[in-house]
Amino acid sequence: MEVEALVTGLPDAAWAKPTPAARWTVAHQIAHLHWTDRAALVSLTDAPGFARLVEAALRSPAAFVDEGAEEGAALAPADLLARWRAGRAALGAALAAAPADARFPWYGPPMKAASMASARLMETWAHGLDIADALGVRRTPTARLRHVARIGVRARDYAFSVWELPPPAEEFRVELVPPDGGEPWTYGPPDAAQRVTGPALDFCLLATRRAHRADLALAAEGADADRWLDVAQAFAGPAGPGRAPRTAR
Repeated sequence: MEVEALVTGLPDAAWAKPTPAARWTVAHQIAHLHWTDRAALVSLTDAPGFARLVEAALRSPAAFVDEGAEEGAALAPADLLARWRAGRAALGAALAAAPADARFPWYGPPMKAASMASARLMETWAHGLDIADALGVRRTPTARLRHVARIGVRARDYAFSVWELPPPAEEFRVELVPPDGGEPWTYGPPDAAQRVTGPALDFCLLATRRAHRADLALAAEGADADRWLDVAQAFAGPAGPGRAPRTAR
């Protein structure tokens, strides 16, 4: 696994390196992935237990994500890495065994197992970017970004709701150029009046809020599509501050 390879063998001091996420180190990033994997496993296997996790999140909506990351980051790096590996394996087995048509609760809309797997890929990719930035590593985008793009498109209405905006009444056409420059990845009706076009990597960076819109080569046609590029997010929970434009850094 690419993200695991980034941290395997790192000296303990490197786990304390700051990442682009405010106050989060490399250890915080891995701890968050482990924490979210555990939550997904509970969702798949223990619905009452997951309801208790949601209740705890609602008691501290602005802090529960950071608190989960802090808990894991306090572990010794070797212990955290071992727990993350074991948790990922358990989650993978649970996803493989889950009924294909069943929907499981989440912090956002309920999801089928396939969508939950895509969500875990999306988060791992996004937090892996933060780790790579901290370590000065350049990652090469691949066709696996299709999972991230798909969930970003499907989360359109949810993203509007996070910003307390009414979701658009009509579907958009989304056309994204994959990293290898092949046939575009397309979503929505071809004759839709409102459209978003551009590189798939840029859309994925936008939907995971790893880059500011001003730094990306995405184009929108239509007022609602244009607004979407301001609020898009592929993940559940608060949007967070996002990244500042490069010119403002």
